[in-house]
Amino acid sequence: MAKIIGPKWCNNMRVIGVLVVASSVLLVSANEISIEQKDIDSSYVTRVSKINSSHPVTRSGYTHVWPDMKLGWRIVVGGIIGFLGAAFGSVGGVGGGGIFVPMLTLIVGFDEKSSTAISKCMVMGGAVATVFYNLRQRHPTLELPIIDYDLALLFQPMLMLGISIGVSFNVILADWMIILLLIIVFLITSTKSFLKGIEIWKKETIMKKEAARRLQSNGNDNDQVEYNNTNSTSETKESKTTEVPILKNIYWKELGLLTTVWTVILGLQIAKNYTKNCSVLYWVLNFLQIPVTVGVTLYEAISLYKGKRVIASKGEVVTVWRVKKLIICCFLGIMAGMIGGLLGLGGGFIMGPLFLELGIPPQVSSATATLVMAYSSSMSVVEYYLLRRFPVPYALYFAAVATVSALVGQHVVGKVISIIGRASLIIFILSSMIFISAITLGGVGISNTIEKIHNKEYMGFENLCHY
Repeated sequence: MAKIIGPKWCNNMRVIGVLVVASSVLLVSANEISIEQKDIDSSYVTRVSKINSSHPVTRSGYTHVWPDMKLGWRIVVGGIIGFLGAAFGSVGGVGGGGIFVPMLTLIVGFDEKSSTAISKCMVMGGAVATVFYNLRQRHPTLELPIIDYDLALLFQPMLMLGISIGVSFNVILADWMIILLLIIVFLITSTKSFLKGIEIWKKETIMKKEAARRLQSNGNDNDQVEYNNTNSTSETKESKTTEVPILKNIYWKELGLLTTVWTVILGLQIAKNYTKNCSVLYWVLNFLQIPVTVGVTLYEAISLYKGKRVIASKGEVVTVWRVKKLIICCFLGIMAGMIGGLLGLGGGFIMGPLFLELGIPPQVSSATATLVMAYSSSMSVVEYYLLRRFPVPYALYFAAVATVSALVGQHVVGKVISIIGRASLIIFILSSMIFISAITLGGVGISNTIEKIHNKEYMGFENLCHY
């Protein structure tokens, strides 16, 4: 597996997995709940109480803080930051949730849980727009769609299962534990992505020099030298067509399976919200997710193992899918979902770097991660809407900003890459977004933790059954 994913990456994910599993062992001692309620100027925000049935609060009495929607510097500045975050996030394939949540909390004035819900709306808007844009794009060097459907089919079901587990951990674990995990994960993934970007940058530089040397040896300035701007070491024929009709880029069978998984998991999640926590029906609905997600992933894994399917986006590089490798990939998919659900982010922060470690070209890695993220974020948005966890006008406004920004970002960065001939730009954007998210989310979390310590508030585990 070290040849495919890398020993350091595997070790890092194992450490993260041990941290999460170790935390779950202590859950039996969690019997009390303490939710912080912040005092914010009533002239700026609209408080929601239990007796206001139009905006319900959690069973633990958590009060959501929703600012009045009126034109002012907060909405303008928030829109600008959201536009930039969505533009770069869509290019890197990470969505931008690490930028949206601090912006909505610190600038616009939402409480943390509402900020997470609106952030999902923004991520969904940007992801859907990016997927629509990518459906017309072709693989940079092969006659294939830029989205690798087989890769998505291997990881998306496990990601969805992991998100469901991660959401439960988000309720159970204390804020300081989540922040600590966030900082560790983001620093590891941003560093790995940055180093991968440097590696591909060097390969691109060598290829550019070789292309220039061949051009000079030919002695014909009019000759056009084909340049492969992916991280594949094999020589592949450059695709002559960069855009095609959308229907030509859709693999209906694979897309149908992905949509089926999304529909079933969403239905189970919605049904679970109308049951009593920790009841028999609650756990039945939870465990019904396993056969659906595992079944689809098992179908793809067996096909890869037998050679009936291949990860075609890698070109002529052949990957031998052993049982151990497939199991590890599925485990990493679940871990990516758990971390995404735990931190309230899309799986792109984990899947993007992981795809790069698998040897997937940066453009394909970003496009495929965005497709997977579109499914996960849209499922969260539907759940949040049914639970009335965000104000619809604000959600529509910021989702529209993210949608327009994603299209602009894809177009502009695509043009820049075609001019400079360096796909590694996508990787540097990815690593930068992850690092900035670690600083912003980590900074806000540390500040809140210090405030809780000062106020001597409860900072232990919470009880999932009473939430």
